[in-house]
Amino acid sequence: MYRIAILDDYQNRSLQAAEWGSIANAEITVFNEFLGHDNRQIAESLMPFEVVVVMRERTRFPSELLCSLENLRLLVTAGMRNGAIDMLVARAQNIDVCGTEMLGYPAFEHTWALILALTKQLPKEDRAMKAGGWQEGFGIGLNGKTLGVIGLGKLGEKVANVGRAFGMKIVAWSPNLTQKRCVDLGVTKVTKEDLFSQSDVITIHMVLSENTRDLVGADDLAIMKPSSYLINTSRGPIVNEPALLCALRNKKIAGAGLDVFDIEPLPKEHLFRELHNVVLTGHTGYVVAELYEKVYGQAVENIKAWIDKLPIRLLNG
Repeated sequence: MYRIAILDDYQNRSLQAAEWGSIANAEITVFNEFLGHDNRQIAESLMPFEVVVVMRERTRFPSELLCSLENLRLLVTAGMRNGAIDMLVARAQNIDVCGTEMLGYPAFEHTWALILALTKQLPKEDRAMKAGGWQEGFGIGLNGKTLGVIGLGKLGEKVANVGRAFGMKIVAWSPNLTQKRCVDLGVTKVTKEDLFSQSDVITIHMVLSENTRDLVGADDLAIMKPSSYLINTSRGPIVNEPALLCALRNKKIAGAGLDVFDIEPLPKEHLFRELHNVVLTGHTGYVVAELYEKVYGQAVENIKAWIDKLPIRLLNG
């Protein structure tokens, strides 16, 4: 009997998204609640399982945890990379780590959902209407405004294309951005300082690494227009959180749309939850039905291939 754990299925959709019954001789347990940050408690919960399926980086698997899970032999992660899993230690512990494909469009769609919610003041108008009010929000138009894109990869390109459709001027910056990339996409390459000082909306599309941690700090936020907005659907630590909180609480910028945070799930008492100039979502930029079907469907494929001793989509081979 293979004991399989599915972690962090907050919406309780995993079993409906794939044919788990096609895995022979398997007992499946779904964890709908976050297991926390205490490695000892997580180890106690997961000790019986040979296979664990994780959704992106919701639960971390550092060296200490991996070494304590004596029965674990297969980790399946959504996506073909996962910075929350110590791949080298997993390999040393004879734990295979397999990934799945992802979809490219949910995150950029979510980016624009946040931009529109902020600039059109949709949360404020919604609250007012449900309280009996009428026309309390006062938004801004996007036509003629400047969209600053930090990171002009596949996601940044899609976001820029939509901005262009709204009639926005598109500028971009990242540490390794080339002039050729900007010319090819019809985007203006600017310095980091110019992007922050000129843009009406700034959106971040970078991978978190030691080089991008605190990429956006107090000095950058200080030169933003008081009427401008910051969007982060990438990773929380790319933006210095205390500096952003300070800018928002003191209304140095108009607002922020945040899907990612330093600590996830976001603590219930976090100050972000008290601010009315912030639109918050709980790292749901990729959470759509189509992606769950792909991820969990391929997770089932990975498990069946591993049982047959022919692992596929191996990340730590």
